[in-house]
Amino acid sequence: MTVQADPTTPPPFPTALRPAAPAPDVDPTRWPDVARVPAGGPLRSAVARHLLGRAAQQCGIHVRTPDSGPVPAGAPVLTLHRPEDFHRRVGASGLIGFGEAYQAGDWDSPDLVGLLTALAAAPQRLVPAGTAWLRRLAVRRTPPSELPTTGNARRNIQRHYDLSNELFALFLDPTMSYSSAVFPTGPDGLPVATWEGFPAAQHRKIDRLLDLAEVGPGTRLLEIGTGWGELALRAAARGARVVSLTLSEEQLTLARRRIAAAGLADRVEVRLCDYRAVQGSYDAVVSVEMIEAVGRPFWPAYFATLDRVLAPGGRVALQAITMPHERMLASSGTHTWILKYIFPGGQIPSLRAIEENAERHGGLRVTSAEAYGPHYAETLRLWRERFTEHAEQVAALGFDEVFRRMWELYLAYSEAGFRTGYLDVQQVLLTRDRATTGTDRRAGARR
Repeated sequence: MTVQADPTTPPPFPTALRPAAPAPDVDPTRWPDVARVPAGGPLRSAVARHLLGRAAQQCGIHVRTPDSGPVPAGAPVLTLHRPEDFHRRVGASGLIGFGEAYQAGDWDSPDLVGLLTALAAAPQRLVPAGTAWLRRLAVRRTPPSELPTTGNARRNIQRHYDLSNELFALFLDPTMSYSSAVFPTGPDGLPVATWEGFPAAQHRKIDRLLDLAEVGPGTRLLEIGTGWGELALRAAARGARVVSLTLSEEQLTLARRRIAAAGLADRVEVRLCDYRAVQGSYDAVVSVEMIEAVGRPFWPAYFATLDRVLAPGGRVALQAITMPHERMLASSGTHTWILKYIFPGGQIPSLRAIEENAERHGGLRVTSAEAYGPHYAETLRLWRERFTEHAEQVAALGFDEVFRRMWELYLAYSEAGFRTGYLDVQQVLLTRDRATTGTDRRAGARR
């Protein structure tokens, strides 16, 4: 577990003399918006200062500055090392500026997850009543260059998944699974997550999804989103014949190597291929946390593809991160810090959005959905702790401190989202009338 500093311990310096934390060495060519503190904007800075004060009051957060005194016991702490830079960044670009301020070292917290959980618990309380409409004036829209079109999707995927196989190996479990595990639960129904039990928990997740899709001997299986090949390996071990799609060259190389080492290359074909270009007919389709990269404008194409390749009587099993529908609508098209730095072009769907798009554009219906968000929170905790423990190895791979802080914030932010229920993860089964194929429906629509 993360060790939290004792908030009642007085600072080692008199408050007036306590130095600010040293800022990371920011490469302006690699991190231009982190290196640059926005100029001017006193009104925006004042608004940011006011909203931070309101957030602290509403969420029980203690904001600590270089000249403040001891921290109340038990309160989540946001330590501002450079308050003016922080307010200027947040005033200029909102939550993007909040994230960039962390990358720059303008603020910290002795318990980052605890702080972000407090902020995420009731986001609607952070904006004064009657002023929510101002959000439309402040947020930025997703740049056209990041929309996951056929031309952009591969570049978007490579920006995250092609960072380095060695980097991911530092914090993922030995199965190299980069999605929520399903842990055993205790008497209270909560997941019991340990590093030693991580591989078995990942296999439990994969096996549940394969069971949902009824994958067995002779199944023609399409996997959309290869990862590093663990699901394809387990499906092939059941006797399935697998075609797996990826847009990541790093994942393609390692997945093929792992499949060959397991002696299953005759049963698994991994292709560098966009989902929209896949051909063939499959008894089952599985996809683990890939729909989040599709983008809302392209959900119709995604579900139409599922319909086109699914054989009569086939089953689609998706694992998807979801959020409440109204929050999804409010965030749709907004360029956030996560989209700018971690997952360009993405959009987390709601279960309702999956249901509506699957039926409207694929003739598929959701016949079951099982949520297990607390398991993702524990998955992220294990990843975050491992990533933090391997900071020196991350640096040795060529990733600087700004990158390290960026990933610490990303993992903590995501964990907080699942701990508060702002985010969830679900395994969803999609089926259609066994007597009607997609071709039949399209022909009927033309008549």
